[in-house]
Amino acid sequence: MFLKRVKARNYEERAKGKLPYIILLHYTGMETMEEAKERLSEPENEVSAHYLIDEDGTVYDLVPEDKRAWHAGVSYWKRESDINSVSIGIEIVNPGHEFGYCAFPEEQIYAVKCLCQEIQSRHDIKYVLGHSDVAPERKVDPGELMDWQYLTYEGVGVLPDLIPEDYEKARELARNDFEAKKMFDAFGYNPMAAHIDVVTAFQRHYYPQVFLKGEEGKSGEACEETMARLVALVRQSKK
Repeated sequence: MFLKRVKARNYEERAKGKLPYIILLHYTGMETMEEAKERLSEPENEVSAHYLIDEDGTVYDLVPEDKRAWHAGVSYWKRESDINSVSIGIEIVNPGHEFGYCAFPEEQIYAVKCLCQEIQSRHDIKYVLGHSDVAPERKVDPGELMDWQYLTYEGVGVLPDLIPEDYEKARELARNDFEAKKMFDAFGYNPMAAHIDVVTAFQRHYYPQVFLKGEEGKSGEACEETMARLVALVRQSKK
């Protein structure tokens, strides 16, 4: 992992008493890396992240980890709405859904993994999330092509470890939107967000096959497989 330091000026102190316990992954959603780096560095843009990772794996260190970068916007997770104060933001160079969303190169994902592991060694990180998890009605990044499986295998984040009992409970929840929504809320999603947006955000992270295998009919649907994965994650979080 090759690290370059670029001084950004768009940051401030974290809210009093708050420490980072979330790593928040984004894609840049811009056509070039230079365009993204400029946007994240110039003060008039009022946006920043702690790190920017280029397609070749180069990591740009923009904002000190002890500072509050401006990357999450209006967001929410587990009763916390000041996500910027409790997170470390990583922007990953990718054109995004607007400019030709594409797979993240191996060198880039490897750098994401290494950086996240280093951050975890310095902070008590409880969650590794995508921007869409904390802002499901506004954001879709880093999207269904993010290799969460590889990251989880390397100890970064968590994915569902399914057992038969999860499917038994999921069959009931898939027929009851009210109870399903309560479980998404309990897991951490914003209870005020539209249910279909929450389900879609969850699927982008934890059930990307909905998008990758052309099963569009299940996108945004709290189907049995989606609910089984949610049940498993809630169960795992209680260990």
